[in-house]
Amino acid sequence: MAELPAELIVLMSNLSITQLVVAGSAVLFLTLVVGRLLFNGIPGKRPPVFEGIPYVGGLLKFAKGPWKLLHEGYAKYGEVFTVPVAHKRVTFLIGPEVSPHFFKAGDEEMSQSEVYDFNVPTFGKGVVFDVEQKVRTEQFRMFTEALTKNRLKAYVPQFTREAEEYFAKWGDSGIVDFRDEFSKLVTLTAARTLLGREVREQLFDQVADLLHGLDEGMVPLSVFFPYLPIEPHKKRDRCRKALSEIFAKIIQNRRTSGRREEDVLQQFIDARYQNVNGGRALTEEEITGLLIAVLFAGQHTSSITTSWSAIFMAASKDKGWLPAAEEQKAIVAKHGAELSFDALMDMEVLHRCINEALRIHPPLLLVMRYAKKPFQVTTSQGKSYIVPKNDVVAVSPNFSHMLPHVFKNPESFEPERFTKPREEQARNYAYLGFGAGRHACIGQNFALLQIKSILSVLLRNFEFELLDPVPDADYESMVIGPKACRVKFTRRKLL
Repeated sequence: MAELPAELIVLMSNLSITQLVVAGSAVLFLTLVVGRLLFNGIPGKRPPVFEGIPYVGGLLKFAKGPWKLLHEGYAKYGEVFTVPVAHKRVTFLIGPEVSPHFFKAGDEEMSQSEVYDFNVPTFGKGVVFDVEQKVRTEQFRMFTEALTKNRLKAYVPQFTREAEEYFAKWGDSGIVDFRDEFSKLVTLTAARTLLGREVREQLFDQVADLLHGLDEGMVPLSVFFPYLPIEPHKKRDRCRKALSEIFAKIIQNRRTSGRREEDVLQQFIDARYQNVNGGRALTEEEITGLLIAVLFAGQHTSSITTSWSAIFMAASKDKGWLPAAEEQKAIVAKHGAELSFDALMDMEVLHRCINEALRIHPPLLLVMRYAKKPFQVTTSQGKSYIVPKNDVVAVSPNFSHMLPHVFKNPESFEPERFTKPREEQARNYAYLGFGAGRHACIGQNFALLQIKSILSVLLRNFEFELLDPVPDADYESMVIGPKACRVKFTRRKLL
């Protein structure tokens, strides 16, 4: 790095703190002005700018929350608009007409790393967003191999066992909050199938507390300043170090003893790179990082989707709970009482209910990419814009799913919209419950089996009554779940 000239160092040393702040602010403002002029001077029609007060309006709009920003921006400009945020630009693409390039483009055009690298302190070095694309592709392949059909079949009994044991403790009646209950249960099923028997049977409480500490270390400020020395980040780093030590011992014990288990951890232990890193096996630190990444990608999203599904099914019994309960009777008649892989795959009514809950409330408000090359989009009204290189590009599954020209009566719970002749999800990039395109969720089959197992146990053993209206979504959270909602349960053998 080039050194500062001696004259400048002397000058700076003679300035007061106030003078330094003023000078720094002036430099920052000048940088913003020059950047804005350069942006405005790029040839081609750019998306309209939604800012308000020059240079600070974008920050103020984000401070009010992305959901409000999306509503206001769409109402004013439609499907494409840009919000300047300090020295960066965030361009929003709303709806299936303007989304294809976002989902289809390769990482050399639309990259994830630049917008998701704030996860590196949580996941760890050497995995996912801390490695180049070809290494990340290999790591994702390893996870995909842990989710083959035969592997998924082996996980289903573990899902079912955890659900049955958990709900056996509920009693004959009572009041619960689905959000809290499913968060606990999904953590248990994840521990059993992802983290391994050792964690589930011997270290669950300790590991669960450490994972919670990691979760608390992911605050909104982390997206912009992931290494800022604030207390949540310090706790995150302590928890990450402790988890690394725990999994290092488990991995070493399995490798030295030769003992094998049916879980994703074992798949990572056995995996080897194919086209990079000399074909070596994963290190203990890489395995720990990938396990944490998989948990963060799936644990919250699965528990929240289970919560929303149960809430909507209980609130709309004629469209949700009752048809799904009748389906369970048919499934038992065909497959027997055991919740097998084939039985779960046959549950079309339940599948539609889950997909509809996921349509109304996808867990991720924004999905983002970094534009490495400019590209053109054309709206449903025929307007074309050039999105420039270096923009952060954002798509909102939540907002897109609420567009009435894409989904009829979008705020209404209507699982039948996924059946013929409606099939509203069939339009390209209309339904984004599990993402789409090159980076669609690779764990969606795992998640659906996990959610179906839990809801099937409930359908076969309980009736539910919502004591509160269907709750609002908590748009203040990193993952969009329901606010508190009291639900009365009554144990009743339905089958």
